[in-house]
Amino acid sequence: MIAFNNGWEFVPEWTDAFGRGEGAAQAVRLPHTVKEVPLHAVDEKAYQAVSGYRKRFTLPAGKRFFLQLDGAAHIATVYVNGREIGRHNTGYTAYRVEITDAVRPGENLVAVKLDSTENPATPPFGFVIDYLTYGGLYRPAWLDAKGEDYISDVFVYTPDLHTAAVQVTLDQKTAGAGNAVDVRILDAAGHAVAQGQGAAGGEIRLDVPGAQAWDLDHPTLYTCEVTLRDADVKTVVFGFRTAEFKADAFYLNGKKTYLRGLNRHQSYPYTGYAVSDSLQVEDARILKEELGCTAVRTSHYPQSHAFIDACDRMGLLVFTEIPGWQHIGDESWKLQAVENTKEMVLQYRNHPSIVLWGVRINESLDDDEFYARTNAAAHALDPSRQTSGVRYLQKSSLLEDVYAFNDFSHTGNNPGALPKAQVTPDRSKGFLISENNGHMFPTKSFDNWARLQEHALRHARVHNDALQDGEHAGCFSWCMFDYPTHKDFGSGDRICYHGVMDAFRNPKLAAAFYASQQDEKPVLEVTSSMDIGDYPASVIGDVWLLTNADRVDLYKNDRFVASFSETPFANLPHGPMPMKAENFISEWGDRVTEWRFDAVKDGKVVKSVTKAANCALRLEATPSATLLTEGDTYDMAAVRVRIVDKWGHTTPFVQPPLLFEVTGAAQLVGPAAATAEGGMGGTYIRTVGRAGKATLTIRCPGLETVSIAFDVNQK
Repeated sequence: MIAFNNGWEFVPEWTDAFGRGEGAAQAVRLPHTVKEVPLHAVDEKAYQAVSGYRKRFTLPAGKRFFLQLDGAAHIATVYVNGREIGRHNTGYTAYRVEITDAVRPGENLVAVKLDSTENPATPPFGFVIDYLTYGGLYRPAWLDAKGEDYISDVFVYTPDLHTAAVQVTLDQKTAGAGNAVDVRILDAAGHAVAQGQGAAGGEIRLDVPGAQAWDLDHPTLYTCEVTLRDADVKTVVFGFRTAEFKADAFYLNGKKTYLRGLNRHQSYPYTGYAVSDSLQVEDARILKEELGCTAVRTSHYPQSHAFIDACDRMGLLVFTEIPGWQHIGDESWKLQAVENTKEMVLQYRNHPSIVLWGVRINESLDDDEFYARTNAAAHALDPSRQTSGVRYLQKSSLLEDVYAFNDFSHTGNNPGALPKAQVTPDRSKGFLISENNGHMFPTKSFDNWARLQEHALRHARVHNDALQDGEHAGCFSWCMFDYPTHKDFGSGDRICYHGVMDAFRNPKLAAAFYASQQDEKPVLEVTSSMDIGDYPASVIGDVWLLTNADRVDLYKNDRFVASFSETPFANLPHGPMPMKAENFISEWGDRVTEWRFDAVKDGKVVKSVTKAANCALRLEATPSATLLTEGDTYDMAAVRVRIVDKWGHTTPFVQPPLLFEVTGAAQLVGPAAATAEGGMGGTYIRTVGRAGKATLTIRCPGLETVSIAFDVNQK
């Protein structure tokens, strides 16, 4: 396919004249948002409009031509040379339409009339929604040129760890053309490890005796190459793996695997859904490498293939679902939801990371007739994966294979999770927690230490008790990061502060709990600043050590005080360790104390944390990348900003202005001035169509200026 992202024009209000190519318009590149919005107090009506996109193009070589929009939020009507070609009624799956009969030699014009309103005719709309849905052609677009006969789809699944079952679909115009295809399985180096022939429309099975399994630690990928009469070739990437939810747990390749996950929205500050593929990849990296997750739920809709591709490459399991939030509409609305199910499965079923289809509207009431259709649609199109559906109901009707339950029962002083027997009507099927915490304990990055600590402990309690139950396959906590929402939810600034990170992906204390559950890199986070002025009557009380070490040794002014290794969280890989701080804190008037915490693993100090009063503040900025690539469209970098003390700790009560300036071959995304909330903030830069160098300069009054250099390559 040919990338189709540059050279678009945009108007915020559609007119038929615009669709005919008349009048002036703003030059834009995809992905594009119909309206950039502020970080706080976003008015959801700001991006709700019927806008227009258009692009002039000439045809490449080919006999049949297709337009594909990977994400058009939310109802797209497509015109080519003034002729209406088709309409797509969801913004969360791709729309592919043949335009052959409407194009002509020379210049052509494609126009998209885009309805970004909360139109009740299509999911997820019709009632209230706890997230913003933004608008725009916010994912890449493509032009595909084909011959008369071509391979329209290839689906590969692995019934066992050495067999590739290949299903091929052809789209043929040639009368009497055969349906024989050649199939090869290629390893990462491009070497054929299996090959064969078969007929499209059936199932072709190839045995690969030495296949390496796809798993969390070794996410080995293969390519299936299908050739039709040397005239068309289609490749898809897949992995050899089996995935099964049983009554007691989830099994990956026959091995019991706990799903330690978070929910993720696909939104970003300022641009909403519209970001480069590189930022989608960065979110997957953060989940896997920084947060130590084994899984992610793409709430509440299918998300970018760039994100899922990254999950494939990194070994991160995915639970994805159809668009919706609590509301079920009329029969035409339900028919669209069934169509959404089919599109989700057809478009995403080659991703080995995806292990579960969500075929219910999130948190909706039972509707057996409706959900029998969505469940059947998923199973018919993918015999290899099980289905589920997220509900807040106990003993709900269970038509799917796995009971997914939003367990918000934990309030801080009670069990972290309800037992399976109390929730599901069928204990013989799989069971997982699809959401927990979230609105039960919203936490801002600038809250006091005690609240941030309790936030982390609540996440620990839920996972600990889910593991203790022995029947939970996993837990997808709510949620990865703070996100804007409608007026009916969130805080007064219309932000749901439910994340273990802020909107810029800066970590709160709860993030350290997740990070501490893996063993790839040492983690030690002390949940208190050890400043008595932050606590009533100067009594700090319990402090918790979030670590994956065997023990933590405490030193006061370089003198050994105590060791800590016990944890009440016996079911976690690495439970938080309590420390009675009042046993060691100095009295008023004592000299400044320096506390050092040494994390010890296998007898060696693997990480050290120092806590002490100091005024040596500095600005720290961490870019997601400093090498950007211009090509099929723009590239982006996310920059996370912190104000830290001498020891590298975020200073949550230091909240000065941050000033951003970009020069060279990039531009700033978002405002040039912002506030460091909880001592943290962030910004984004975007390339502008040329190679070269760019510099982001960040200023903060009273602190040393930070500059970040970027290289922009031309693809």
